[in-house]
Amino acid sequence: MSKCIFFSEQDRTFTIHTRNTTYQMQIDRYGFLLHLYYGRRSEGCMDYLLTYADRGFSGNPYDAGLDRTYSMDALPQELPCQGTGDYRSPAVVIKNADGSYGCDFRYQSHNISDGKYRIPGLPAVYGEETEAQTLRIYMKDPVTNVKMTLLYGVLPELDIITRSACIENACEGKIHLEKAQAACLDWVSGEYDLISFYGRHVMERNVQRTKVSHGAQVIGSRRGTSSHQYNPMLILAGRDTTEDTGVCYSMSFLYSGNFKGEVEKDQYGQTRALLGLSDELFSYPLMPGETFYVPEVVLSCSGSGLARLSQNLHLCFRTHLCRGKYKDCARPILLNSWEASYFEFTGESIYQLARQAADLGMDMIVMDDGWFGKRDNDDKGLGDWYVNEEKLGESLESLVGRINALGIKFGIWFEPEAVNEDSDLYRAHPDWAFAAPGRPPVRGRNQLILDFSRKDVVDAIFEAVCRILDQGNIEYLKWDMNRSLADCYSRCTEDQGRVMHDYVLGLYDFLERLVQKYPDILLEGCSGGGGRFDPGMLYYTPQIWCSDNTDALDRIRIQYGTSFGYPASAVASHVSAVPNHQTGRVTPFKTRGVTAMAGMLGYELDVRTLSDVEREQVRRQIERYRKFEPLIRSGLYYRLTDPFQDKAGAWEFIKEDGSEVLVSAVMLELHGNMPATYIRLKGLTPGSLYEEQKSKKIYGADALMEAGIPLPEEMGEYRARQMHFIRIDK
Repeated sequence: MSKCIFFSEQDRTFTIHTRNTTYQMQIDRYGFLLHLYYGRRSEGCMDYLLTYADRGFSGNPYDAGLDRTYSMDALPQELPCQGTGDYRSPAVVIKNADGSYGCDFRYQSHNISDGKYRIPGLPAVYGEETEAQTLRIYMKDPVTNVKMTLLYGVLPELDIITRSACIENACEGKIHLEKAQAACLDWVSGEYDLISFYGRHVMERNVQRTKVSHGAQVIGSRRGTSSHQYNPMLILAGRDTTEDTGVCYSMSFLYSGNFKGEVEKDQYGQTRALLGLSDELFSYPLMPGETFYVPEVVLSCSGSGLARLSQNLHLCFRTHLCRGKYKDCARPILLNSWEASYFEFTGESIYQLARQAADLGMDMIVMDDGWFGKRDNDDKGLGDWYVNEEKLGESLESLVGRINALGIKFGIWFEPEAVNEDSDLYRAHPDWAFAAPGRPPVRGRNQLILDFSRKDVVDAIFEAVCRILDQGNIEYLKWDMNRSLADCYSRCTEDQGRVMHDYVLGLYDFLERLVQKYPDILLEGCSGGGGRFDPGMLYYTPQIWCSDNTDALDRIRIQYGTSFGYPASAVASHVSAVPNHQTGRVTPFKTRGVTAMAGMLGYELDVRTLSDVEREQVRRQIERYRKFEPLIRSGLYYRLTDPFQDKAGAWEFIKEDGSEVLVSAVMLELHGNMPATYIRLKGLTPGSLYEEQKSKKIYGADALMEAGIPLPEEMGEYRARQMHFIRIDK
């Protein structure tokens, strides 16, 4: 791989070039690391962008002497710290051993190496020596001797730059990290919009675009998970940036716990964006000699609109974050038992579902909640990871064997992080659950949270889960988490400010051991659906249950928001029954199938009750999905409409060479005497012709992209259409 990171001794600048972008920073005369530029690829030194003036009440470093024009309160920085005279949002806050707050990191040295750095115990983008380079910049506080290593990983062909940091306590006393964010972007000029992704349970990742104005705009989670409420990703876009034109930047946090994203426009019209760990409920102790790794942020920049920005992230996450057997291959089409039977099932009824699944052409049956302990409802039994053979009427080994004999794979549901008070586990180990001293615990869905910051608790639950997985040929595990963390008090540490982060480290340790011990099991993440749909989980679970809401129309909007940061291969999406169990809405079977084919297809209904017509529809859906699965999983994704604004929801998968295209569209509105709805395609080869495979009609690529294609007028609500185009020679 050709070099992509450069250091100039003359002007003391670091320049990072990717295929289409440039990132540049400079060591100034006092050893501060100043941010110069991030944007379209450019050459030369950009320190001419820096301006200096007497800023009045903005503080000046002592090093600057009587020079009032030099202030960290106005200069763009790579690592803004509290205590240097910068009154904007800092990336790092440290409480020192003497009780004082503040840190002042100055440049010491640097190192450039091939390959992408890794982070112990944390998820991270990976890249071999032929694919990536790493820049390490070593910083030090000259007063306290605390050290900071800034980590930059570069995947130049993907226009991806990653940021992380390692903090080492090299002083004599204990310090506390009060804030630690992995990435800061400082723009000295420009007008931007903030795009963020808000939501709630069963309606995640709605898109919100707001003008960046003076003051701070903050997103984040204090729920212990990345949450349904905000996704740990933000986009800064120029005011005129669209799907197809304009400059935009993304910041994605590879972390599954509390986070904080801040965008601040300062008194001089400069914009700062920060992303990393939340400073609420966080005060992490470091004894002398100890180190702390800040979880990674993935940066990308597009000079040609939001679609390209999303495609950069899709390719990065699919090929350089997800791992294992199912990283980039066809996933099993599964039938989940939950909406088919909830808690009311036996081994025989699961077997009969599997028989029907085999007849319809599916690959797998998943036995959801209710198979363990005395779990007949969600008020009891959670944590008792032993098979309820009385309920099943047989052993798990027997059931799995019978199902495998049908040619069907077997999967199973777990919720390892929580416990019911009405359980054998809680009665034996009440101290394993979070609860503040002297207070009754905070319940969520009648559950408590196990203290995964404790290794002994993680080890015990891991062994219990493994005992189940070793009882048969289990090829899929759905990892669920159905409440937020609240009263997080650990009995095994005096420093409660570390517990929330250590909990996530315990979760990652569990998942990593699971991945290593069972490399052939497909792990699917879940947290009440999309409550932990984040890049950190993708490192362990290559697909995540997108939402507990399986309503086709709501899913179009949920999957639209998800697509800004995540590939279709990460989205588990199912066809469910109507009236829908979350909304009561009735949508056509075809529409439910088309919507589910925006991700990894599955089914969430009682197939035993389907009519003959519906059974045939399922067979056709599965046949069609298998045909397009490689294109859906690895093709370039385009958003063709905005389902929050437009009359139709439409999206496109296209081969990178433009030779094959799949367009899906669903009508969201129905009115009398409606005007025609046109869908404009994207990414086609200009000057070429495309044949639509069902109608055999031939269209010009440029007309399809400029004028679009009309959706057919059909009576009835929520009609769907899929169009498959192949590029042809003239």
